[in-house]
Amino acid sequence: MMFKKLVLSLVASIALSFSVSAQKTVVDIAVGSADHTTLVAAVKAADLVTTLQSTGPFTVFAPTNAAFAKLPAGTLEFLLKAENKATLAKILTYHVVAGKFAAGDVVKAINDAKGTLSLKTVSGATLLASLKDGKVILKDEKGGISTVVVADLMAGNGVVHVIDSVVLPN
Repeated sequence: MMFKKLVLSLVASIALSFSVSAQKTVVDIAVGSADHTTLVAAVKAADLVTTLQSTGPFTVFAPTNAAFAKLPAGTLEFLLKAENKATLAKILTYHVVAGKFAAGDVVKAINDAKGTLSLKTVSGATLLASLKDGKVILKDEKGGISTVVVADLMAGNGVVHVIDSVVLPN
């Protein structure tokens, strides 16, 4: 009887931990990552936390700290100033697509589109997704390229794919 209670307790505990994990938002995933502190600071500065914690669903292409470091000197500091909030918000929402698209969905859609998939971002601009050496790459409106380096970080309100460069709209 004691063993049965222990097993039931363990199963309930595991189920609860999965339930709590599934309820994390795309913001919670970024907050929990040491590689995304710059992104989190930018999302806060642009007042997008509440939006990205909402129901969604969202597919977020999340640049790492190293991706932000690739920007020209002074760019990030400029964008984080209060008077540049609208520009920062436009750049950040360029990294978000409405809907929840796991890596397999993206790859299938790229193949169905004969190699290049046009993604309409929340900012209203377009990213082009394609495959290179088996990895999803994104081409921004300025011609910049970013590679998905980690895929399918699932959240309750979407999915996060980690990218190695900041993508920029026109």
